Amino acid sequence: MKKYCLVILFVFAFSGLIKAQNYETGIGLRGGFASGITVKHFLTEKTAVEGIFSTRWGGFMITGLYEIEAPAFETEGLSWYYGGGAHIGFWNSNNSGNSWWEDDHTGNYTVLGIDGIIGLSYTFSEAPINISLDWKPMINFVGYSGVWGDMAAISVRYTIKSKRY
Repeated sequence: MKKYCLVILFVFAFSGLIKAQNYETGIGLRGGFASGITVKHFLTEKTAVEGIFSTRWGGFMITGLYEIEAPAFETEGLSWYYGGGAHIGFWNSNNSGNSWWEDDHTGNYTVLGIDGIIGLSYTFSEAPINISLDWKPMINFVGYSGVWGDMAAISVRYTIKSKRY
C-alpha cells in the first residue's frame, strides 16, 4: 500500500508540469475499501465504459459502468464524470475478518445490484498515466440487500493512446 501511495504522490507532484492527453483505453489499480483492477474504455470523446473487478468482505465483485465525461475547471487534462451500472458479487462473511459484520451476518452471499459513480479524473500528456478519485454508491437488490455508500476509491491507470473520434 505504501508503494501505491508513493506513486500517487509522484503523479500529483509533477501534474503541474504535464499537459493532458486523450486516451482510448486505460487499465490499472483501484484502491479503496474495495480494491482491485479497473479497465476504462472510451466509446466516444464524452462516453466511456468501465469494468471493475474488486475484492472485499472475503469475496469479490464485478461491476460494469457507463460513464459520461466532461472538462472540469477549465484545466487541461482534468475532467469530471458520472454514470451508473450494475454489479454481481460473491461474499463469504465467515472469512471477512470484520467482527462488526459477522455478529449479525455470517454465511455466503451472492448479490446483484445497481451502482452510481461520480468523480474527477486527470490524464497526463507526457506520461501514459491517468488518475481518478471517485465515489461509487451501490444498492444490492438480491442477496444481502441494502445501500452501501462507502465505495470511494483512487484509481491509477496505464493509458493506451490511439486515434479517437
